[in-house]
Amino acid sequence: MSGIIKSNSSTTGNEQVKSTESFNRNLSKPEKLKSLSDIELNVIELDQNKKNIGYVSAVFLILNRVVGTGIFSVTSSIYLLSLSVGATLLLWAAGSIIALAGLYVYMEFGSAIPRNGGEKNYLEYIFHSQKFLITSMYASYVLLLGWAAGNSIVAGEYLLNAAGQTVTQWNSRGIGIAVITFAFLVHSANIKAGLYLQNFLGLFKIGIIAFISVTGWVALGGGIKNDNFQPTGNFSNAFDGPSPTGYGIVTSLYNVIWSFIGYSNVNYALGEVRNPTKTLKTSAPIAIVLISIIYMFVNIAYFAVVPKEEIGTSGRILAGSFFRFAFGETAEKASSVFVGLSAVGNVLSVIFSQGRIVQQLGREGVLPFSSFFASTRPFNTPATGLFEHWLICVITIVAPPPGDAYNFVMNLISYPLNVINTAVAFGLLYIHYKDYKQIDLWKPPIRTYDVVILFFGLASLYLIIAPYIPPDDGQNVYNDLPYWIHPVVTWGVFGIGVVYYLVWGVFLPKRGGYYLAVKEFLGEDGFWRNKIFKIPNGENENSYIEQHRYEND
Repeated sequence: MSGIIKSNSSTTGNEQVKSTESFNRNLSKPEKLKSLSDIELNVIELDQNKKNIGYVSAVFLILNRVVGTGIFSVTSSIYLLSLSVGATLLLWAAGSIIALAGLYVYMEFGSAIPRNGGEKNYLEYIFHSQKFLITSMYASYVLLLGWAAGNSIVAGEYLLNAAGQTVTQWNSRGIGIAVITFAFLVHSANIKAGLYLQNFLGLFKIGIIAFISVTGWVALGGGIKNDNFQPTGNFSNAFDGPSPTGYGIVTSLYNVIWSFIGYSNVNYALGEVRNPTKTLKTSAPIAIVLISIIYMFVNIAYFAVVPKEEIGTSGRILAGSFFRFAFGETAEKASSVFVGLSAVGNVLSVIFSQGRIVQQLGREGVLPFSSFFASTRPFNTPATGLFEHWLICVITIVAPPPGDAYNFVMNLISYPLNVINTAVAFGLLYIHYKDYKQIDLWKPPIRTYDVVILFFGLASLYLIIAPYIPPDDGQNVYNDLPYWIHPVVTWGVFGIGVVYYLVWGVFLPKRGGYYLAVKEFLGEDGFWRNKIFKIPNGENENSYIEQHRYEND
């Protein structure tokens, strides 16, 4: 496979070590090209672990990660903020286009660097001169944010609604903790069992969404006949209503983008994918195009069945309102079970990927107790990485004030991801520029058009800047928290990574008389991993690493 890494391998003892430069060193210092005749096609050495993920599992990794509770819960708030049916549907279409553009950006990087870790690997390549700084910032972002917390909470709300229980802030959080705990235990015990369960719930989820979509078309054709349903007329003069405010558009887009988060989910586990380039090229676009179509059909169905007034007040139980109007009270309770199981499938997919990112950061050797986080014991799974994400999710579920937990978690995931996406997109444009000028080699198996990358970068940049616009009266998404809380917390999280780098990567080496160097080794579990060495000033780097490379394994 054409790639970007120069690799010469030799085997010593129980490990295979690259003989001159490590993966990240070659990745971070590409050779300058004097002419086309000087170009040497380089090959990245793939992980030697067992590959459990094929085409179907890759589709469902994306589908389960993307289709959680967003499509069942956020249309109500989007409608309230966009102020018309037509504007709501346009925002969902815009979100689909942004997600598809982002997918192709990540497909290019994934085909060039087909290893576990996702954007961590790509950011290290882009910002090679400050590799340890970037890795430290990314590590704080991964370690301190509870990605699976939001859908765990919504799963609790829907399951309680199905049981006929009054949903409170604390009983929904309790069920949410049970959901994330279940996902942690399943993936920690057996990788294949977790994947099979994800795939099953993914099929189940597709069936629910298809049923909602068909019901919407039946309603538009006048085929629903019951006492609860009356034609809504929501598509007559669909753009009637006040013009949406800037804050309303931005917040609505955040809700839509949050509903598409996960289009790059396979990139986090590419080291476990059979034939990663072909899988990316085939499975990822299928998943996102399918999701975009069904999202639009589901929203059309909501407006075809549920009156606008009910949509505006239904909140996160919109899918339940849909089934009540279409089929009656009993169907509403049944639908809550369906949506709750959909949320469980999403939580399973999220913690599956996040656990592997934490594990990969442990393999990089940047984290404190890196060998602990890199471990696959006791079940040959990333149990320690999964546990770390479980712990952060539990804290995230419990910590925010009542009434603001869900929206805060949702925005705290979306905002930093937009920061990452902006850096990745504009970084890839710069890489394309250097390749065009024959400065550095970049010949990935999948290549994306510059206009697509630019569009994704500008959309992500807009979503970074716009949340600082003050809301109009009555449009703040929080009850008690300030509107700017999630951008500020995001920069604080990245700031923790900067402080860690300054202490670990700058201050301590200067005071201790050493510098940091990194070499990559093939571990016993089949994954390439970095090992960071503290080289005393004046020591020969290669001989020191050869003498000390087995320490602390």
